[in-house]
Amino acid sequence: MPSAIVAFALESRQIVYANGAFCRLCKFSDRNEFKAIDALLFDDDRAAFSQSLALFARNEVAEPLPLRIFDGEGKSIWTKPTFFSPPSKWQGERLVFVQLADIDREKQAGDDLREREARWNSALISSDLGVWDHDFTNGRMVYSETWRKIRGYVSDEEFNAALDNWILNVHPDDRTYVLAAIERQNAGDPNYGVFSYRERHKDGRWIWIECRGACVEWNEDGVPTRIIGTDADITERKLAEELLANTSRRLNLALEISRIGVFEADIEKDEVEWDDRLMSIYGLDGTPRIKSGDFWESTLHPDDRERVIKRVDEHLEGESGFMHEFRIVRPDRSERVIRARAAPFVDARGRRKLIGANWDVTAEVALRDELKRSKDLAEARNLELEATKEQIEHIALHDHLTGLPNRRYLDQTLEQRSAECKRDGSTLAILHIDLDRFKQINDTLGHSAGDMMLKHAADVLRDNVGSKDFVARIGGDEFVAVCKHDRFSKKISALAAHIIRELRRPVRYETHDCRFGASIGIACDSGPDLDAKQLLLNADIALYRAKGGGRNRHEFFSLDAQHHIVATKRLSDEILLGIERQEFIPFYQPQFCARSLDVVGAEALIRWNHPTRGLLGPDRFLSIAEDLDAVPALDAVMLQQALADHRHWCEAGLDIPKISVNVSARRLADPALAKTIRALKIKPGTVSFELLESISLEECDDASIANLKRLKKLGIDIEIDDFGTGHASIVSLLRLSPKTLKIDRELIKPLPQSAEQRRLVGSIIEIGRSLDIRVTAEGVETMSHAHILSELGCDYLQGYALARPMPAADIPAFIRGESWRPNDRGARAMQQELDRALR
Repeated sequence: MPSAIVAFALESRQIVYANGAFCRLCKFSDRNEFKAIDALLFDDDRAAFSQSLALFARNEVAEPLPLRIFDGEGKSIWTKPTFFSPPSKWQGERLVFVQLADIDREKQAGDDLREREARWNSALISSDLGVWDHDFTNGRMVYSETWRKIRGYVSDEEFNAALDNWILNVHPDDRTYVLAAIERQNAGDPNYGVFSYRERHKDGRWIWIECRGACVEWNEDGVPTRIIGTDADITERKLAEELLANTSRRLNLALEISRIGVFEADIEKDEVEWDDRLMSIYGLDGTPRIKSGDFWESTLHPDDRERVIKRVDEHLEGESGFMHEFRIVRPDRSERVIRARAAPFVDARGRRKLIGANWDVTAEVALRDELKRSKDLAEARNLELEATKEQIEHIALHDHLTGLPNRRYLDQTLEQRSAECKRDGSTLAILHIDLDRFKQINDTLGHSAGDMMLKHAADVLRDNVGSKDFVARIGGDEFVAVCKHDRFSKKISALAAHIIRELRRPVRYETHDCRFGASIGIACDSGPDLDAKQLLLNADIALYRAKGGGRNRHEFFSLDAQHHIVATKRLSDEILLGIERQEFIPFYQPQFCARSLDVVGAEALIRWNHPTRGLLGPDRFLSIAEDLDAVPALDAVMLQQALADHRHWCEAGLDIPKISVNVSARRLADPALAKTIRALKIKPGTVSFELLESISLEECDDASIANLKRLKKLGIDIEIDDFGTGHASIVSLLRLSPKTLKIDRELIKPLPQSAEQRRLVGSIIEIGRSLDIRVTAEGVETMSHAHILSELGCDYLQGYALARPMPAADIPAFIRGESWRPNDRGARAMQQELDRALR
């Protein structure tokens, strides 16, 4: 192809000649269009052109520099100029000839190549790929900055890249594989174009490398001479893959252990993929894993199908997961209960799907239903027990006749009210009320009249005390009212006078006007030292003063009562001295089988052989002994003497199976009690401990409860005394599981005259029988009592009708004489008496 040549004047640079090749290059059709050579040059290239022209003018060699010229259409063309002298015919004229070589295509190709290289380098840097180039022909190994950075090297740091040295940085478990992979990669094996391995980082840790390489040059024998590739740090990806693998293993293990089946439904294609566990749950082992959408619906129990399908349809339109439970019918016609959880989602291709899990909860539901049935039954029984407990608790806390709270309830209330008064500074007033002439009404008109009058008295007290005040019946004809006032007030005196006036009003009973009065003792106190028990005692002292002052009046506790306290102190000293002198002795009252009247035991009752006052019963000294904390010592004396007496009786051939002794609260709480009893070597079943009525069984501390358990293990039976007076309750029975309970004499006394009383006592006997507790009746004063109690199912009898308390020396003659057994005539008379009583 002809070269483009142009000539111009050296001074003016005006073009004077251009050949056809130049015109075609510059797309000029008329040579007259040429003016000056500078007009064809790019502004940026004019200086370089002028410099080359100057060198040529000085006959100096100028290196051809590429420059751009404009063509006739205003487009740029890359050219390479060569200056030469004018031909001979142009000699003499100051002209410059320039040959322009068209290098536009080569220049554009070079620029494109550099641009692509720049983009490739940017892509490699941004992708964190390290580039390596192994040119085996020239022995040149090139590693990019990123390649070095991956391994912890800086860009200009020297390192030995020889294979023998580099392979030492590869993990020992991977070296053989890596050497083989490199060999295959160098051989051009496409299967080893990519491989991964572990390499030690400069800081000592192991990193995962993914190597990609390919041969780009071969020699004439086809042997690779140049291999180029990239390395990528895939440590995080490997860790993620390992985590995913571990998670998958745990998930599969969890699913396998929990027997959870998984499914994925393609809603648009109406296809569901079941896993093996799910097919096993549905009894479909060996069937295809891909099933139609309506196949699952066909497995639903007919009674559940509509509900379940509706629930699924409702949630398919939303995005939230849901849970439900339903029954299925397996191919073998067996029913299973399935619990399912599912969630709709949209996959990467925009298809709506549903993923979920099913698990068989048949056994769980069966157990749940059984537990519910058991729970319902237990709740029903518990309601019955609660009702019974409430009834028994009411009996234990209330007087059976009047419905008023009893002594035990009073004790609890006194503690509560005294604590309130200590907190708020108010005054606590106790009114101890005793009915005058009540005994005469009872003796002349009978117990029915007496019961009616007691109920009337209870109504009067309830109606006249304040709504927040408390009234209790604590004995046969004794009542206590507990009141709170802001301060000591004349209202207390006015209340007492009003109660006396109301109680003195006549009450009609049949054809009789019954009249009685009342004496009231009042004690008041306040402040932080308020003692409710002492206050009750003070009210009792004031009551005695009121009764001694003529009855039908009220008295306040005053300093005059201190004389009584002095007397009590004197008696206290005598009690302590009496213990030292062994003046306290046991009397024994035999106990009898209610059916055979055989002797089944004897209760040891304490007596005081006082040197000046003679033989004293416990009512004369026991309460004072309790205040002295001398009762535990008395208990120990009575137990030792009773054991000695029982041993003598056995040696004399008397068959008294068991002796009962009282035990006080202080004695029961003694930590050394069990050790002391064990040292006595008591034969199991021959001794029982009676808990005195002064013990509030529900307030036993942990030490007392522990002692009772130890006593039972030692063969000591436990009996609850005075049941029904308020000191023992059903809670006590359930908590202590005594061997025997003793019905108080106040409940036994009215049996022959009161059918209601017989029903009450019968209920208590039934309670004992239901709890496997023997029942002893105290206060059996007549054989009528004995027969009634035998008919009611009572186990043991104790009372004056059969035997009075007696010293140990009188027991042998009494038992051998069997004087308590009635003869035939006496038995007939007693039966007639019983029949009349029952009528």
